[in-house]
Order: sequence, then structure tokens, then C-alpha cells
Amino acid sequence: MAERPLSAGPFHWLGLLAVAVSGLAADQLTKQIVVTQLALGESVHVVGPLHIRHVNNPGIAFGLFSSWASIVTFLTAGAVLWMLFYFAKSGARHPILPVALGLLVGGSLGNLVDRLRIGHVTDFLDLRFWPAFNLADTFIVVGVASLLLALVDAERQPRIRRTHSNRPAPKTSA
Repeated sequence: MAERPLSAGPFHWLGLLAVAVSGLAADQLTKQIVVTQLALGESVHVVGPLHIRHVNNPGIAFGLFSSWASIVTFLTAGAVLWMLFYFAKSGARHPILPVALGLLVGGSLGNLVDRLRIGHVTDFLDLRFWPAFNLADTFIVVGVASLLLALVDAERQPRIRRTHSNRPAPKTSA
């Protein structure tokens, strides 16, 4: 039985690139709309608990590590490079990997672009019971959840034993 290669092929890279670029574009577009339409701190009620509120976040999740902006920027860039390296080696391992890592890369780049360009991340989705976040954060969370589900699914599938088809089967005596 032949084993299939696990490294990402052109189709896998195209999928990852399409998801990452779409996520990055959607994130940057929505942030630009918020910045141009709402003053810092201004809020607009949408529906139920959802408000659009213009917030600047110099840190990462929930404003943590806001005084470590350059370290956070460096670590984010390193994480994106690691994800791309992992994908190059294992992108064909599971069909959801291009989407999951595309969301992670696109979301990470969305926030990285903000940090490099303006020194903070623009957050705007406010549920009132949770700190404000943005589309990039949403893509990262969905990407991680998808990646975890894919890993659990891969572990549940029966493992195929490696066989050597050119070796004759051992003789047994009856």
C-alpha cells in the first residue's frame, strides 16, 4: 500500500492563500470602516447585545501585555512563519488544514498589520459581556477550533499500517 505525501501541494497552498487573503482583506476593511465612521470610544447598537464600539488595543487578548507591544509583534510574526512552515510539511494531512491555517494566518496578519502600521489593534465587536474584539480575532478563534477538531478527527481515524508490497509474505508451515 502506497502512502500519500503529507506536504502541501499547489492546490493546498491556493486554498490557504485564498482564505488568508480574504480574511486579511475583510479584517482590514471592517477596521477601516470603524475608524472612519466612529470616534474612539463611540458605540452604535446593532442588535441584542451586539454593539460596534471603536476601541484601540495595544496588547493582545483582553488588552494583556500592552506594554510588550514589540515582543507581541515579534512573536506574532514568528507564529505566522511557523504556521507556514508546518503547512508546507503537513498541509495535506487533513482536508480542513488549508482553511484552518488560512484563518489563523489571515487573522494573525490582520492584527500584525495594525500593530506595525498604527501601533495598536482596532477592536470594534462589543458584546457587552466580553471584551471588544475584531474579525481577525474571530478568524483566529475559528481557525484554532477547526484545527483542534481536525486533529481529533485525524486521531479517531484508523491508522494505515505501512506495508512493503515488494516483499513476499513469509511462509508458514501447516
